[in-house]
Amino acid sequence: SDHMENICGYLMKYTNLVTGWQYRFFVLNNDAGLLEYFVNEQSRHLKPRGTLQLAGAVISPSDEDSHTFTVNAASGEQYKLRATDAKERQHWVSRLQICTQHHTEAIGKNNPPLKSRSFSLASQGSASSPGVQRRPSQNAVSFFNVGHHRLSTGKRVPIMQPDHLVDVREMMSQAEGQQRDLIRSIECLPVSGHLTSLDQDLLMLKATSMATMNCLNDCFHILQLQHASQQKGSLPVGTTINWLEPKVSLANHFKNGAAQNFPAEINKPASVREEQSAAEPCQLTREPEEINPDEELEDICDDKEDDLGAVEEQRSVILHLLSQLKLGMDLTRVVLPTFILEKRSLLEMYADFMSHPDLFIAVTNGTTPEERMIRFVEYYLTSFHEGRKGAIAKKPYNPIIGETFHCSWRMPKSDVATSADSNSSAHSASEQVTLPKDLEGQKEPDYYTVKFVAEQVSHHPPVSGFYAECVERKMCVNAHVWTKSKFLGMSIGVTMVGEGVLSLLEHGEEYTFSLPCAYARSILTVPWVELGGKVNINCVKTGYSASINFHTKPFYGGKLHRVTGEVKQNMTNTVVCRVQGEWNSVLEFTYSNGETKYVDLTKLSVTRKRVRPLEKQGPFESRRLWQHVTESLRDGDIDKATEHKRALEERQRNEERLRAETETPWCTKYFLKEGDGWVYHKPLWKTASAVQTQQTDTN
Repeated sequence: SDHMENICGYLMKYTNLVTGWQYRFFVLNNDAGLLEYFVNEQSRHLKPRGTLQLAGAVISPSDEDSHTFTVNAASGEQYKLRATDAKERQHWVSRLQICTQHHTEAIGKNNPPLKSRSFSLASQGSASSPGVQRRPSQNAVSFFNVGHHRLSTGKRVPIMQPDHLVDVREMMSQAEGQQRDLIRSIECLPVSGHLTSLDQDLLMLKATSMATMNCLNDCFHILQLQHASQQKGSLPVGTTINWLEPKVSLANHFKNGAAQNFPAEINKPASVREEQSAAEPCQLTREPEEINPDEELEDICDDKEDDLGAVEEQRSVILHLLSQLKLGMDLTRVVLPTFILEKRSLLEMYADFMSHPDLFIAVTNGTTPEERMIRFVEYYLTSFHEGRKGAIAKKPYNPIIGETFHCSWRMPKSDVATSADSNSSAHSASEQVTLPKDLEGQKEPDYYTVKFVAEQVSHHPPVSGFYAECVERKMCVNAHVWTKSKFLGMSIGVTMVGEGVLSLLEHGEEYTFSLPCAYARSILTVPWVELGGKVNINCVKTGYSASINFHTKPFYGGKLHRVTGEVKQNMTNTVVCRVQGEWNSVLEFTYSNGETKYVDLTKLSVTRKRVRPLEKQGPFESRRLWQHVTESLRDGDIDKATEHKRALEERQRNEERLRAETETPWCTKYFLKEGDGWVYHKPLWKTASAVQTQQTDTN
């Protein structure tokens, strides 16, 4: 192919945490399918400093910026590279992808499919085929714990024999033991001297070994499911299969560098046994529940997050983290220590973004499209300060699939900002959205009610849906968020993939918006939170839009938590408002007429949410679901919190495994899949429209 050309040039390569980025001379050898690099162009005739086989590799442009990309080899080795600009990055990425595809396809053509081979991973020192030389104990009956009926002796599995999986399990058990010995040997080293437990190469060795064993366990589980699908239909009715499970949970078999002794089932607290023995999905009611706001009480919970302390005080926890993480690694499946958890679920964190309901309700009171867009930008920028609950970078609980959170706010009508010309009664009858009949005839309260519901609609990928509405003001917001986290060296980045839509039914307007990325910086010392990235807010009907930049701190100098933005009319390209400041401190709004408004976020009043008491909550509502973890964290009992957390996660894994084996799809409770997003099952725009249609038919 004309595109299969050898290219070379300088790229920046990320070396390690200490050295950082360095210029290196790279050569793409298409004939050999290799990516090689040298210290500089002059040393090109010498032996390469590094070489990657491109067959089976994955070439990925980075989300961080327009210059960075990664080359992930099939061997597990990764190069993180940076070009001088977006054009050069695209040139390298396209050429690398073409070369990779060519050599990957060549391997596929030259090798028969895996299923046609006969091999054994455990037949060390034996040239005999495992199909000929089999141990009597390794047959289907001994591999499966089969009840009620035996497997038919006349039927043979054509693709994978059960004893192959037993061999794999035995090999993995040996590897797990060796990996544990390796970790102990490293952590027994002194903390100072020539060779220490904090040596960069040893930490990378720990990370690689842990990641490898986690990957092998995931692959083994896939093989189990594949074997089950092959066996489907050949097992008599009523047969039950108990899968072989890993003898040790890889993610949890070390706590702070020491081997854990797991207590017997009878010694576990009753609350843990209750968490593990939850009802099967088929026995759970998935019918939406209407929450009565009158049952909710003002929240008196005020969990202040403690400082994580300096690195010297938490050395063992940091080592535990480093042993699991690799540069660019997806953290979705990484079990982080309980020590760094906030005392709330991620679903409740989304609710805390609504802690200024007066600003939320005031959006629809704007008399002009321009004023409403500016008000929404003001509300949007003030939501992150309370939602983050301080600067300490702690992590909320990962919601369990099916977990929900409900709450509401009551806002005195006198506290909601209005405009000089704003009067809800001034709208004509044709413009008003009629309320449902169950609200008609009731005495109008002197407060507005904002109701909120969130649900974890997917586990892999982790997607949350949340919805809030104020029926009296005919406004609602619907959003879905997929949290993607990555290890970035000295920080952890979380990308909030998804979209939200604010609907103002009085005005027939919809405002679409996205969310910024979040970063936990300085994870080796005292971690702190930073927001970064560009977000957009658009209203198609009015033609107004807003562009907001959350600036990350430069390496040298610069302010923390800086944000800038502007609101403009797209038709005329006129900027009507500019904003600058810090998203957790003071914001300055400058309008087109020259006026300036300052908003001090630290002085804004926070309206406490209203939540039902625990005894009235369902078993999958966040606070009741995580209550034992939260109580243990409040008491400072990290071991007990870890035990309760592990029980919840294990229950989720067991239920997910059962659904996969029985091919049972998960049914959500409050949100429905629409295209690539999730929408609340009974949004205000649908109920209001239905009421209007019904009244029209009656008339």
